[in-house]
Formats: sequence, C-alpha cells, structure tokens
Amino acid sequence: MTVLLRQVTTEDLPLLDEWRRDPDAEGDFNDFGLAPTRATVEGNHLLVEADGEPIGTVSWQEVRYGPNDESRAVNVGIALIPEARGKGHGAVAQRMLARYLFATTPVNRVEASTDVENIAEQKSLERAGFTREGVLRGAQFRAGAWHDLIGYACLRDEA
Repeated sequence: MTVLLRQVTTEDLPLLDEWRRDPDAEGDFNDFGLAPTRATVEGNHLLVEADGEPIGTVSWQEVRYGPNDESRAVNVGIALIPEARGKGHGAVAQRMLARYLFATTPVNRVEASTDVENIAEQKSLERAGFTREGVLRGAQFRAGAWHDLIGYACLRDEA
C-alpha cells in the first residue's frame, strides 16, 4: 500500500464535488446539516491517494491558544470514501499530514478531535502518533444534537 498526499488540481474538482454530495462518502460523523460547498483547488486541504487512486482528503485550520503567533496550533481532519476505510490509509495519511505541517509551518502542536463513538478514528489517530488528551464535552453540534469529542494532539518533537 502506497499512500500519498498531493495538492488538489482542477481535474480533481468533479470527484470532490461528487464525494461532498454523497452522504456515505461524507460519513455519519460529518453530518453538520450544511449544504455541500463546491470544491476548490485553493485552501487548506490535500487529496489522499492509495496506490495511485484518490480515496479522500485531509484538511486543516488554524486554532489559537493565545494572542501571540507562537500560540498557534493546527487542527486537522480527514474524510475517506467508504471503500478506503478500515485499511490503515487514514493513520498513514494523518501521520503524513502532521509531518507536512511541522515541516511547512512554525506550529508546535497539530491536533484533531473525533466523536466519542468514532472508535475507528480514535484508533487511527493513535496509530498516526497522536496522544489522546481527553473529552471535550458538548463541543460539537452535529446531526441535530450536541456531541462529546475526544481530543488528540501531536507535538513537534513527537513527529
């Protein structure tokens, strides 16, 4: 299995739009009740490929723990198509993304969170080298209700 992260190209946009319209591709833990937005080549996301085939995306956004630049961190997420789940691709992609962000940004912390019921993603993050830090109670409003999340992080000296 060869997993690769790469920039999104204009040729990828129809496939990404198709995935965004497909509830199975989005998954149960990404039901935020929002209309799908059109995919773009710009932004903080990369395409995940396994053995040369597109299987999903990884993305990130900045979070702050203080007003100074040194207190910035990055929160990451992943979405894989159903056929790619449960094969270890997510752990590899998330490890690669953390290393990419440490190599290309000055952040000391890359973090992720997942629903307390999303055991597969919890295991994936742990295999990717993230440390479980605790429960974020009522942190996410999804599918019409508040959900607890498990917080994970990887620090620069751990990657």
